Amino acid sequence: MTDCNLEPIEFPAVNRRRIFMEFTGNHVTSDGGALLLPMIDKKLDLCRRASLAIPDDRDQSKIIHTTESMLKQMVFGLALGYEDLNDHDSLRNDPCISAATGSLEPLASSPTLCRMQNRADRSTALKLNMLLVDAYVESFDSPPKEIILDFDRTDDRVHGEQDNRGFHGYYKHYCFLPLYVFAGERLLCAYLRPSLEDGAKHSAAVLKLLTDRLRKEWPEVRIIFRADGGFCRKMTMSWCERNGVDYIIGCTGNAVLKKMGEPTMEKARIQWLGARLKQREFTDLSYGAKSWKKERRVILKAEHHALGANPRFVVTTLAGEAKALYEDVYCARGEMENRIKEQQLCLFADRTSCTKWWPNQFRMLLSGLGYALLEGIRRFGLEGTHLARARCDTIRLKLLKIGAVVLGNTRRIRIIASEHNPNNEMLTNVIAALRSG
Repeated sequence: MTDCNLEPIEFPAVNRRRIFMEFTGNHVTSDGGALLLPMIDKKLDLCRRASLAIPDDRDQSKIIHTTESMLKQMVFGLALGYEDLNDHDSLRNDPCISAATGSLEPLASSPTLCRMQNRADRSTALKLNMLLVDAYVESFDSPPKEIILDFDRTDDRVHGEQDNRGFHGYYKHYCFLPLYVFAGERLLCAYLRPSLEDGAKHSAAVLKLLTDRLRKEWPEVRIIFRADGGFCRKMTMSWCERNGVDYIIGCTGNAVLKKMGEPTMEKARIQWLGARLKQREFTDLSYGAKSWKKERRVILKAEHHALGANPRFVVTTLAGEAKALYEDVYCARGEMENRIKEQQLCLFADRTSCTKWWPNQFRMLLSGLGYALLEGIRRFGLEGTHLARARCDTIRLKLLKIGAVVLGNTRRIRIIASEHNPNNEMLTNVIAALRSG
C-alpha cells in the first residue's frame, strides 16, 4: 500500500510566530479513552462470546489475527466512531486501539476484516441476538417484576444492488426494514429484514423467542408487548392472550371505531371551540373486528385542535384508567425511537453496503454490540452524573475521543493526556466505577 505523507499545513501566524501542523506523530492518538472499551467488554464478556458465533475454517496454525481480536477491532472501531472498514487500514497502527484489543502489533487490515464479515451466516445472526438477551438477563441481581418489550421498525436506506433491497412506498426509497426490540435502554434484538414484506413480519416469532428465554430465567415475570399500529395483528394478540403476555398496541382507526367514538370526539370539539386550545378526552370502547374472535378493549384518545379532529386508538389487555394507560404507558414507547437513532446515527447500524445479505445482518449486529458497550459505560460508570442520560455519541466525545501521546518500552506503556481536558475527573470516576466490579 502506498504510504502517502501529507505536507505540513501552515495556519495564520500568532504574534509573528508561524504555526504549522504536521502529520508525523506516530505515537499520538485521538482515541486516548479507547481503553474504557476493553474494561466494559470484560465486565459484560460480550466480544469473547460473540466471536464463538462466527464460523472459522482457517488453519489455526497459520493465522495472525484471531476471530476475537478482529471482532474487538471492529466493535471498538464502531464505538469510537469509525464506520468504514477502510478506516482500519490506518487505525490498525494506532497504539491505543491496538492496546485496547490486547495487542501491541498492527491489527488486521480491511480485506482481512471483510473476509471475516463474509463468514457470518444465519446461525451467527441468531446466536448474536441471543447473546444480547443473555447479557440483559445477566445484568439483574434479582428477578424483575415486569418487563416491557418495545418493538419497532425503521428504514435502512440502501444505494446499491444489495440482496433483498426493495422500494418502500411509505419511505419512498430503496431500503431494508430492520426490526428492533428494546427493554428500556437495553437492546435485545436487531433483525434485518427485506422491505418488500409486512412491517410486522416475524415480530410474533421474535416475541415468542424472547418470552421463552425470559421466562426460562424468571417464570413469574410479567411481560408487556408494546408497539405502534404497524404491529396490530390478530395472530400476535391471540398468542399473547393464550400465553399470559399483556399488550398495548396502536390500532388503526376505521369507520366503526370512529362512529363509536363520535360522542367523545364531539365533546373535545366543543371544548376546543370554547377555549381555542388543543383538547384531549379519553374513553374506553369494546370493539371486535370481523377478523377477531372476540371483542377487545380499545382506548380512544379524542383530540381536537386548530387543524381539526385527531383520534387515536390503542388496543390493550392492561387494566387501569384510559388516560393514564395512553399517556404514561403507551406514549412512553416514543423513547425507543431515541434508542433506534443511537443505533442508526451513532453506531452506524445502517452501514449495510455489502452486496450479500448475511454480512449486512452481521454489520447491524456489530453496531448492536458497540451500542451494548457504550450503554454499559452509561449504566455502570455514569449513573448519578450529568451524563447518566447522555447519547452514545456524547459519551464517545466526552470520554473516548481524547488526544494523547503514547510512550512505551519493554516494561510499560504510558498514555499522556492533556491536563486541561475538562472531562478528566469524569473519566477517572468512570474507570474507578468499572474497576469496582
